[in-house]
Amino acid sequence: MSIDLLLKGGTIVEPHQVSVCDVAVKDGVIVKIAPVIENNGAHVIELEGKIVLPGAIDAHVHFNEPGNVEWEGIATGSRMLAAGGATLYFDMPLNSNPPTIDIPSLQLKEELAAKKSIIDYRFWGGLVPENIDKLEQLAERGVIGFKAFISNSGFEPFQSVDNMELLTGMKEISRLGKILALHAESDEMTSFLSQKKLEQGKLTPKDYCESRPIAAEIEAVQRALSYAEITGCALHFVHISSPEAVNIINEAKNRGLNVSLETCAHYLLFNDEAFESHGVYAKCAPPLRAPNVQRKLVELVVEGKIDFITSDHSPCSPDLKDLSKRNFFEAWGGINGGQFTLLSVLEVAKEYQLSLTTVAKLTAEAPAERFKITNKGKIAVGFDADFAIVEEAPFIVTKQNSYAKHKDSIYENHEFKHRILATYCRGTQVF
Repeated sequence: MSIDLLLKGGTIVEPHQVSVCDVAVKDGVIVKIAPVIENNGAHVIELEGKIVLPGAIDAHVHFNEPGNVEWEGIATGSRMLAAGGATLYFDMPLNSNPPTIDIPSLQLKEELAAKKSIIDYRFWGGLVPENIDKLEQLAERGVIGFKAFISNSGFEPFQSVDNMELLTGMKEISRLGKILALHAESDEMTSFLSQKKLEQGKLTPKDYCESRPIAAEIEAVQRALSYAEITGCALHFVHISSPEAVNIINEAKNRGLNVSLETCAHYLLFNDEAFESHGVYAKCAPPLRAPNVQRKLVELVVEGKIDFITSDHSPCSPDLKDLSKRNFFEAWGGINGGQFTLLSVLEVAKEYQLSLTTVAKLTAEAPAERFKITNKGKIAVGFDADFAIVEEAPFIVTKQNSYAKHKDSIYENHEFKHRILATYCRGTQVF
């Protein structure tokens, strides 16, 4: 059998086993996995002592191109993800401008990604008040699903939907057989609490966190689930931050609802004490929670109650973070961390004795299955040759080894237990 690439002697993480073996690749696809494969002239990578995981799939990034490439662009963003072992990302419809809410905006993003991305990509479409009649065209064009906010998105060109618009959109998305991704925080609750804080001149990180309580996440999740029951819409809850919301979503799954959830690496590794060391670079929505909440969320990952882990990489230019000097509420809320999702899950796995197959499921297999991507997410014959090659060795995050456009991050100075040595996308080395 003619092959192009041969991985020799690595610790290969397949869906149901981990073993030391060889992997053969032809034309960017895995063609054989066996204890020993003879080399007939292929390029050989010796991987003794190294871990080979399926390339990670980050289902939630904001690369902001077109329109805000100074925050992060497709070229820098895809390179950053490759440095973190990722080979596929789903780019959100905001904070690019124009947002991805119609065919022309989607075509523009497709053209840019085709020229600039060094790894594979898919796009979310947006559900906003004015585009419900455009959802069918976007679905036919191949968006991975649709994203909506029921709280203020923080990005004026991408407006949140009210309850009637949400119901109407969900009914249409159900008809189209697509998934709705939802940022679930009650706008009424967060707006009310934020206004009270501003009126009282309470502008600190602690005040910001108190303005977005767990109760706001719970209310929005419950409301969306009730809407899903009457519309039949498949739901995916993004960046869930509280154990209470996780449990409510799992109860809905047990009732037969078509629903999934992600949490983000930063909710697993950090809590609200991070504001003391990283200030505004720890700001996100929903906010980082108390240490006891963080621990419970990690325990739910260990128990298999969370479907997969994403980054919600949502950076900005430094001037938008600088606004925190006068008012923490005004500063951009987004975590710069797309490079570190796989490393974060490996850290949790090592601490809690989770298997490498579980790591692969949380970072690759589960998102591929949820979004019906049949050629990625597993090291298996017939699948794309997407690999993250890892070794167990300390890796301290610095500005010098961070690949995002802007280097300040909540992850700076964090010491991981593993490091990414190389990443291959469809058999081509991209990091």
